[in-house]
Amino acid sequence: MKLNRRKFIKRILIVAASIEAVFLLKDSVSKIDTFSSKELFNAGKADSFEKNKLYPFSTGQFFLKRFEDGGFLAMSVKCTHLGCVVNANSKTGGFNCPCHASQFNKFGEVLSAPATRPLDIFPIRIENGEILVDTRKPVKRSSYNKSQLTYA
Repeated sequence: MKLNRRKFIKRILIVAASIEAVFLLKDSVSKIDTFSSKELFNAGKADSFEKNKLYPFSTGQFFLKRFEDGGFLAMSVKCTHLGCVVNANSKTGGFNCPCHASQFNKFGEVLSAPATRPLDIFPIRIENGEILVDTRKPVKRSSYNKSQLTYA
């Protein structure tokens, strides 16, 4: 079997594509979320948080809210309009963006524009009474849903 230039180049391209495919598959398998408690932000004991209160965690870049029914919600401090850091509004229980005046309610839902979607949330897991927040992956949402709350 004689190998001409066209066949040689075709085989080189097939080998290169195969190698790339192997690396892509390997990379996608290694990125499966293990949700290891070592990589999570430990907010503290669930019992230490009072109901209907908001707790800012500037190092974790989130607000932790415990609602009347005992559910927890970790909301990003970044406005969904342009990423400015929002402030807690003690009068309304919601949040205000100082940059462009977006307002959010206590669930992080938009009350006034220019923001078009609620504040991002972070997944919460409770292990041995400790609240662990996964700040690596903010979850974008279109509205508040009670299923977003985590209970101890």
